[in-house]
Amino acid sequence: MLTIAVIFFIFALVTRWYFLQPINKNLPPSPPKLPIIGNLHQIGPYPHDPSLNDLTQRYGPLVLLHLGKVPVLVVSSADAAREILKTHDVIFANRPKYTSFEKIFYGCKDVATAPYGEYWRQIKSICVQHLLSNNRIHSFRNVIAEEVALMIEKIKPFVVSSSNFPIDLSDVLCTLTNDIVCRIALGRKYSDEWEGGSAGGRKFRKLLGETVELLGTFNVGDYIPWLGYWV
Repeated sequence: MLTIAVIFFIFALVTRWYFLQPINKNLPPSPPKLPIIGNLHQIGPYPHDPSLNDLTQRYGPLVLLHLGKVPVLVVSSADAAREILKTHDVIFANRPKYTSFEKIFYGCKDVATAPYGEYWRQIKSICVQHLLSNNRIHSFRNVIAEEVALMIEKIKPFVVSSSNFPIDLSDVLCTLTNDIVCRIALGRKYSDEWEGGSAGGRKFRKLLGETVELLGTFNVGDYIPWLGYWV
């Protein structure tokens, strides 16, 4: 009986996927999709993966993909991008709600992840007035200059040295950004502590690493909602 119930459930999902989708003849070209997962199997592990280029070469500058239940428009021409980002920017101004964003940013309440609307306009105005005004940015100038100078001193031995010892610039620039943000927002930086091996510094770096990892982690529930309860 359990096997029959599972087969019936899968059959119902496939039927719903194929026959209950809204019909719209004005949609861009789209590659054939599989039940439930859509075109997820055609996407590589990275955004710059050549699979997207291959699809645009085959279907044109506008390609509609279905990542599970989420429609995604792939734009690969300057003219189409101009239409979307400039002419029809309000239509495309909204942001998707991801599970990681909702949990880390308190239900997408920050300016980077909040849905487009009156609330977003209000917090954007607050950010521009209190964080991004000319006077405020000028007040951060000394902090930014000091941290950039320290970064240059840190990498100078590797640049002037005749050895081919590698340096991880991604880590250096990430540390620079974190130091500037922490000094501006918290009045202190934590890189010296985690490089020195203090418990507080290690904990702070671990939290930063976990936050960045969660922001970039693929969550199957964002694309196949019913599967999110089981995975």
